[in-house]
Amino acid sequence: MPQKEINKILIIRLSSLGDILLTTPVIRALKMKYPSAQIHFAVRKDFEDAVHFNPYLDRIILYDKNNPLFARSVLMQVGYDLIIDLQNNSRSRALSRNLTAVVHRFHKPTFKKLLLVWTKINLLKDFKTISERYAESAAVKLDGKGLELSIPGEVFSRLEDGRKYIGFCPGARHFTKRWPPEYFIELGNSLTKLGYTIVIFGGADEAETCGKINSGIGGSINLQNDNRLLQLAADMKTCTAIVANDSGLMHVAAAVGVPVIAVFGSTVKELGFAPFGVENLVLENKSLSCRPCSHIGKAKCPKKHFKCMMDLTPQIVFSNSQKFLSTL
Repeated sequence: MPQKEINKILIIRLSSLGDILLTTPVIRALKMKYPSAQIHFAVRKDFEDAVHFNPYLDRIILYDKNNPLFARSVLMQVGYDLIIDLQNNSRSRALSRNLTAVVHRFHKPTFKKLLLVWTKINLLKDFKTISERYAESAAVKLDGKGLELSIPGEVFSRLEDGRKYIGFCPGARHFTKRWPPEYFIELGNSLTKLGYTIVIFGGADEAETCGKINSGIGGSINLQNDNRLLQLAADMKTCTAIVANDSGLMHVAAAVGVPVIAVFGSTVKELGFAPFGVENLVLENKSLSCRPCSHIGKAKCPKKHFKCMMDLTPQIVFSNSQKFLSTL
């Protein structure tokens, strides 16, 4: 029996910022596999900018968690041939329920993640990234390129040409994924002595932290804003490198092709969220038997010592950053 022709494809990834950016290699791969097909993307409105200008997408379907029936009614009218559910939770399954399409869902390695967190038995040593796992679930082959974040031509960097900038992204949703602000300050002052200008990036929730770091680093520039993602991304592109926690902005830096120095605390790169497709350096305290204590981060350190971050001193990060920057 001949396979049904694929004319319309729906990708579902409602949140969050980093997870959505990690789908972008899969979007390209789907367009390569089905060049004549329309590709639609269902996403929460607060993360729309991550895919709004993606050249391989024909339509963005906005999802409102307070009114999910609206998005579902839109999807029911389209008539999809293939649905790629990269969220695979109750909301995404409700969106695709009873639609007459072949559905591929993200195969979450939930058991392996829990085994690693709770027993430290590591069955994730193959280091497959989330983008690679997404591609396996979508039955496509990646092109070897990185993440993608398209910035419209009218959004320009606010940084001057001809200066050496290092970006700092001190935010993360969970406390145990945040390198201490005072450590960022010490690192920033050390890098300033090498001739770099420190630029601080963050969203609405990081205003206080970014302001504190800006006050502590002489000559630094605070470009934290109220979640204007595309402006942050345009500014990041001017930087030589970005120092970030395991966070959404770490993936934004990767998506605009900027080398990343990532500081991992309670999480580990085997979970799949290391910077993808760019030069990168992941720094983590591998001496601790309590890591990882979570696959997403926690509000406080369960052991009350926070050594996963506290032992990654500014001196250690500075020394490793110098070596990394010398290779760029």
